[in-house]
Amino acid sequence: MSSKFDAVVVGGGIIGISCAYYLTLEGKKVLLLEKGEIGEGASTSCDDMILLQSKRPGILLTLAMESLEMYKKLAQELPVDIEFESRGGMVLIESQSQLSLMEEFVRQQKALGLEVDLLDQGEVRKRCPMVSPHILASTYSPLDSQVNPMMVMRGMLREATARGLKVMRFSPVVDMELVAPYHWKVTTERGEIYETSFVINAAGAWAASLGKLVGIELPIKPKRGQIAVTEAMPRLGKTNFWSADYIVMKLNPDFAKEREPVLNELGIGLSMSQASSANYFLGGTREFVGFDKGVTRTALKLILKEATRFFPVLRKVNIIRTFSGFRPASGDGKPFIGPVPSKPGLYIAAGHEGDGIALAPITGYAISSMILGKKLPYDLTELSPARLTV
Repeated sequence: MSSKFDAVVVGGGIIGISCAYYLTLEGKKVLLLEKGEIGEGASTSCDDMILLQSKRPGILLTLAMESLEMYKKLAQELPVDIEFESRGGMVLIESQSQLSLMEEFVRQQKALGLEVDLLDQGEVRKRCPMVSPHILASTYSPLDSQVNPMMVMRGMLREATARGLKVMRFSPVVDMELVAPYHWKVTTERGEIYETSFVINAAGAWAASLGKLVGIELPIKPKRGQIAVTEAMPRLGKTNFWSADYIVMKLNPDFAKEREPVLNELGIGLSMSQASSANYFLGGTREFVGFDKGVTRTALKLILKEATRFFPVLRKVNIIRTFSGFRPASGDGKPFIGPVPSKPGLYIAAGHEGDGIALAPITGYAISSMILGKKLPYDLTELSPARLTV
């Protein structure tokens, strides 16, 4: 016997939950299927950043800015405290070559409407006296923010289930059949069959496996990120921090030659954000190692070496926890958001890599709007699954 729903969302991380949340707000009967426990993938194995400054000018920066505004509303509307804060962020610049690239990057971001500026060495020291004296300059945006992804998921689930969302944990999907246009049968490992007009693949790093069930090759691979957590400690400054080198490498790959080869091999770029509990998240790596969720001594030593190079005071601070998670990395660095043209009723919301937390609300809203036939105020063509060869 099968059960019928307006939409079935596969994947119980923050992206899938957001899709389910916005669909239920529109009165749709929605089923959320998760192969394990809610949020056990990337959404609970990451930091808390809503980082705008790392985005290239274009659709991803536009969506991140829109998503930030949505988080401000969610902080007021959800029935739990999602620990949303806009502390701002600084991207720390170490060399003249980094500065030259970041100057142009900032100019382009400002042209798109992002509130961001460059700070000279003196201004950097005023905002953060504990930063290493070798830091030459910094960007600064008051808009960079943070949120507790676990509380966001909890709040969305509480509101959505009150509106009728059905959640099935430990229910891996083993088959998806397109019976007719906009008529799908979704079968779980337990033999349960669900009929629906719309299926949303929001399975994160596992989205490619789900795609294969319907003959789609999704170029999404798990990219491991290792993170260290400090003991609770005083703030190192008024903002959170990132190193410029990883951003600069994306702007000009030749910059990788200036770094230690092992940093490039592990994809290390320093990020530092302080949670509401006063612990700092120190990250991170970007490694293609399949679904190996291990934490390595080599990577953690390099992360801590980078952190203390920027903030020597951290040598006196204890690390209390380490963990890793899988970023769902797409082949071209852009998520897939939208319908699959050859599979009527199938939508993809995956491949966000490190932007899953930042883009969760806007992704869920966009998917819901597309399904309902609402016109979006931005063009998502370059994120469309139509760019796949299926």
